[in-house]
Amino acid sequence: MDVAATVAVIALVYTRMFLPEPLIKDHISAKGTDTICLLQKAPKKNIQLLKTLPSFNDVICLLRNSSTLLHAAIVSFFVYVAQVGLESSLLYFLKAQFHFNKDQFADLLIISGIAGSISQLLLMPTLVPALGEEKLLSVGLFFSCVHMLLYSIAWSSWVPYASALISIMSIFAMPCLKSMASKQVGPNEQGKVQGCITGICSFASVVSPFIFSPLTALFLSERAPFHFPGFGLACAAFALLLAFVESFMIRSPHPITNCSLSNSDSAEP
Repeated sequence: MDVAATVAVIALVYTRMFLPEPLIKDHISAKGTDTICLLQKAPKKNIQLLKTLPSFNDVICLLRNSSTLLHAAIVSFFVYVAQVGLESSLLYFLKAQFHFNKDQFADLLIISGIAGSISQLLLMPTLVPALGEEKLLSVGLFFSCVHMLLYSIAWSSWVPYASALISIMSIFAMPCLKSMASKQVGPNEQGKVQGCITGICSFASVVSPFIFSPLTALFLSERAPFHFPGFGLACAAFALLLAFVESFMIRSPHPITNCSLSNSDSAEP
């Protein structure tokens, strides 16, 4: 915990010192671009039903005016349902099947973390220009599905370790998804788009344990309808399969390099 807190503080200080905000409103208003934001397509309403959630209407508008964002939101929901389902069920499954302890489970997390780091630092910078984000998203979702399916049908104690190595390919999904969503809007809507995706992922993180925890407990008990201890993990793999199929509905976005500010922003000195 102390190490994690120290690293977080170092990251905050580094961000404040070396990563200044490059977007200056004065520069945007001075360019006089004609680019239209997605939120400007929304009809103006004098009365808001959800005054306590001022950005709710903006989120709905973004999803309605961009099919790419809508499909990205659906994919992110299924991805996080599967990921949180895996996190909430895997330890109990491995302990029941292969008598894994916390040290062995920590080894799996370390392997997955190292594989993910190698993937994002070395593989992604090479594969994104070669394949494109759209194809790489589908590749990541496919290997994520295989990753969880191997866990569910593990027949020996070495299989989970082999499955953890597949994280080197499955980690592509969410970075590509968020990058594609980011390219759908202008600079002053980035926060709303990423917040929308994050909010959907958070909702999936809340819903998922209510589904997979009882399901895992049922199939690890003697009351299971049929013998398949990894059935809960197989259901998580099926959720990723749905995300994989949905990813084919996402078309390559056209990058938006500029976006005019709203009236309230442009009026500021």
